[in-house]
Amino acid sequence: MKLRRSRRSKRGRIEIIPMIDVMFFLLATFMLTSLAMQRLDAVRINLPQGHAQQLSQDKPLTLSVNQANQVFINQQAVRLDQVTPMIARLLRPDANVVVAADDHASHGVVVQAMLAARQAGAEHFLLAVHRE
Repeated sequence: MKLRRSRRSKRGRIEIIPMIDVMFFLLATFMLTSLAMQRLDAVRINLPQGHAQQLSQDKPLTLSVNQANQVFINQQAVRLDQVTPMIARLLRPDANVVVAADDHASHGVVVQAMLAARQAGAEHFLLAVHRE
């Protein structure tokens, strides 16, 4: 006659490999989620398009720079050294200067024109954009 052994209590085993798989999956999920939350396209190339409100003034002072880097004040062509005296003459107190720069205009020319306008007393600048 065969005697049965009494049941031994088996010790529970914790399998580590499935736990590593779950932890790796959670890590990858959190990493991808955090990357998706960041704005990777923070620098837009096509800035002049956007939504903007209409200006309430009748005819604001406009500083324009075209694709050939020519500077205009109220549709009148001027050189960079003429921007300061012309804006000082046309600028009303607490008036805004609208900067309308072409997409392909040189950034340096636009900044130099704005700095010249600042020397003339302009304090507030508005950037003109195409309405979508």
